[in-house]
Amino acid sequence: MNRTRTTALALAAAVAAIAPALGQSAATAAQGTYLQDPAGGEKAMKSMWTKDDMHKVEAQFRLYPNIQYKTVTRTESKGGQQWERDVPDPKTLAWMPSYEFAWSVADSQLVKKAVTTKDGKHPIVVHAVLLTADRAKVAEVDQELSGRPATGRTKVAGGKRIACDTGRYTVEWSVTRSGYGTLHGTLPWDSGCEQYRTAFSDENGHIK
Repeated sequence: MNRTRTTALALAAAVAAIAPALGQSAATAAQGTYLQDPAGGEKAMKSMWTKDDMHKVEAQFRLYPNIQYKTVTRTESKGGQQWERDVPDPKTLAWMPSYEFAWSVADSQLVKKAVTTKDGKHPIVVHAVLLTADRAKVAEVDQELSGRPATGRTKVAGGKRIACDTGRYTVEWSVTRSGYGTLHGTLPWDSGCEQYRTAFSDENGHIK
């Protein structure tokens, strides 16, 4: 009897199901599925000018919900063959959010809001707080990033495990270029996991 070990295909089905699972539009990058404020592509940014119209700050925020789970090993057989496959255990589903902040800093040369340059090093402060529907604080991150380039991104672990199906949350975020100003935003997120449970059901990833 041949015995082959193979991995279940349920994860791919779950990724395809992420948008309805989150209850809003979602995008997928190499790092995983995320929600973005402002909505749009890589270059979508919130922006502001300093009071003297000589410095421009832009910012973008992404929430990576990061579904987590454990696997169990199951043995199946068909046609005289037997194999094992590792499948996600729906009972262990949970979220482990992380945050990504992007910024761009530009300086005008002589003329207000005119041709700008993006160079030098800048002090950047990123902040995010995860709130429940009744505005109770669940998790918070705050980092001061010194000597950063005029354009950049940084990803910050949320450090808090969120149980499935615990309601709707809101992330309030900000990016500050010290001395120039702060950009703020909010991003809603639904912690429902029903679509993942469906994707991780016994039939998904089943080898016929």
